[in-house]
Amino acid sequence: MSVEEKLHVLSERIKSHSSAMLTEEAVKTAIVLPFLSALEYDVFNPEEVIPEFCADAVGKKGEKVDYAIKLDGEIRILVECKPITCNLDKTHLAQLYRYFSVTNAKFAILTNGRTFHFHTDLASPNRLDDRPFFSFDLSDLQAQMISDLKKSAKNEFDVDGILKTAHRLKYTSAI
Repeated sequence: MSVEEKLHVLSERIKSHSSAMLTEEAVKTAIVLPFLSALEYDVFNPEEVIPEFCADAVGKKGEKVDYAIKLDGEIRILVECKPITCNLDKTHLAQLYRYFSVTNAKFAILTNGRTFHFHTDLASPNRLDDRPFFSFDLSDLQAQMISDLKKSAKNEFDVDGILKTAHRLKYTSAI
């Protein structure tokens, strides 16, 4: 199956099973891991997709982000999951902000399984932007979203290319 086909399967899963995904663990198992797998990350390789990655901030111990994705020996993407009933807000972003600031990740995803917010540090280096550069509802996939999303897939992952897309999306969404 192609990336697009796998994403459509997940979109249908959200529509038909979201009422059963009330916990963070359910969202991770039913949506987030298959989503990462659809983007060609090996979710069964704990050296590539690292669950419960320790991202301790100064003065805080035991801080763990749900998943860290490592490419070429470097942490590149952080993923923080919430229950599907959760409205993603500044509180959840603050948690991800702390994780981002103590790792060398360039991108961070905040999700409740239905809504995905992709963040980076366009405004200030090493500081997670308040506004996502890319957001989408998995239950309402559109062709342009899939095209932009494919740039984050493992086999197409290119930091500079994604940052160029992030700049474009940031400014077009502001318009």
